[in-house]
Amino acid sequence: MSISTRAGVLCALMLSSAAGAYYLKPTVHMAGQTTLDLERMVPKQFGDWSYLPDARPILPDREVEARLKEVYDQVLARTYINGSGERVMLSIAYGGDQSRGMQIHKPETCYTSQGFQVKTIGDAVLRFKDTDIRTRQLLATSGPRSEPITYWIRLGDTTVYGGLGQTIRRLQMGFQGVIPDGTLVRVSTIDRDNDRAFQIQRAFSDALLQSVDATARNSLVGAIK
Repeated sequence: MSISTRAGVLCALMLSSAAGAYYLKPTVHMAGQTTLDLERMVPKQFGDWSYLPDARPILPDREVEARLKEVYDQVLARTYINGSGERVMLSIAYGGDQSRGMQIHKPETCYTSQGFQVKTIGDAVLRFKDTDIRTRQLLATSGPRSEPITYWIRLGDTTVYGGLGQTIRRLQMGFQGVIPDGTLVRVSTIDRDNDRAFQIQRAFSDALLQSVDATARNSLVGAIK
């Protein structure tokens, strides 16, 4: 093959790749199909759990807070208490644009940036009705503070595991021409007994999902079977 022929083939490949990228570029924002208000969507009382307004969550430093505001359109942070005096911290962050540069930040990154030592306990499935919610369990420690954490990421109409899961789901929806929205739900407790903490968090999460309507559940965990 001559140099001129090779150059022509290379040019054709570059043009076809550029055309493919143009036509496959997502143009429809999933977020435009729904209206979300976390403050109203999440009840302050459900099951045996009640909102504890005097409990103040640990706030991120200014640099971290600025980055979060770039990624998330809405953030909700509350502490709940039940009849047994058990407390659960709930954090929900919603981002309407989950393109690569705007994707949800995992709690591993956020906690580490605030000086916590973070250990991954493992992945776990939270079963709700006939749907598996993909969750990840962590342990964040700082001095005497021990904070077991359960979180999940909803991207589009399903939950995903970690950064790779986010990438795969984003590409799948991208081929459909859709830019997904996403929600990070984090549930944590202050407890040195991990097993007990995760059990409480499962019960809390189930009660929360039972208490909200179908539209809110879709926003939190995706499509429920």
